[in-house]
Parts: sequence; C-alpha cells; structure tokens
Amino acid sequence: MDHSTNYITPAGFEKLRAEYTELLHRERPKVVETVTWAASNGDRSENADYQYGKKRLREIDRRLHFLQKRMEAAEVIDPGTLKSEKIVFGATVTIEDEDGNSKTYKIVGEDEFNIKENKISWKSPVAKALLGKKLDDEVKIIKPTGEEIVVITKIIFI
Repeated sequence: MDHSTNYITPAGFEKLRAEYTELLHRERPKVVETVTWAASNGDRSENADYQYGKKRLREIDRRLHFLQKRMEAAEVIDPGTLKSEKIVFGATVTIEDEDGNSKTYKIVGEDEFNIKENKISWKSPVAKALLGKKLDDEVKIIKPTGEEIVVITKIIFI
C-alpha cells in the first residue's frame, strides 16, 4: 500500500465531506457575520468579538484546507466489494490470543479510526502486523506492553 495515499471507506469519506460542508456553508458564514459586525463597532484592538472571530476564522480556514487535502488524496475503498484470502484495508478481522480471548478489529483509514468502535488505522502497529496475513495464521503483535501472539480466526469484508 502506498503510504501517501489516504485510503478511506465510503463512510469515512462522507464524514470528511460533511464536516467540510458544515464548516464552509454554516459555521464560517456565521463567524464572518460576527467579525463584520464587531469590526463596525470601532476599536478592534480591544474588541473581544472581533479578536475571537478572526482567530476562529483562521482555525476554520486551516481545518477546511486540511480536509480538502485529505479528500483530494483519498482513495475510497468499499470493504463490501472486496474479496480476498488475505487481510487488506477494509477487512474486519477477529483474532484470538493465547488465553482464548478474542477481539475484532476493522481496518480503516487514518481519518476514521475509533478505538471505542474497534476501528483501527491501517497504519497502526496492530493493523500492520495483520495486513497480508490469512485465516489461521499466527501473528506477532508488538505492543507497548510487550509482544503478543494471536491467531486469526475470522476475516470478513462488510
């Protein structure tokens, strides 16, 4: 996989686009309106609304620029269309440790990882250890707490 490409699922891409749209069409115009109003009140050096508004506009513009670049670099991959014997981006993988405890991870893009939902970035150490492996393979995962040997018990694409 190309590390400069922003691999992302359709849901992850839609989330980026929704944030971009919200900032551009709703939040930014409101802040511009506030700044314009505050600027009309005279002395800008001691005008908190003006100062905060200008700062917030810079933050919004920075985030819009970031989101635009991420979307331009995006390669949308729909896990539901994938078929592979090996673990690839978009796979949902169940692993089992030596004590019989199992854990399921979905390998997603950097912009959509959410550890509470067991969504891990394809660039994370766990995903890197799993990528390219097959069902029943033993995998050594290096964690901050040490090495862990797991077995891949299930691979699905949803």
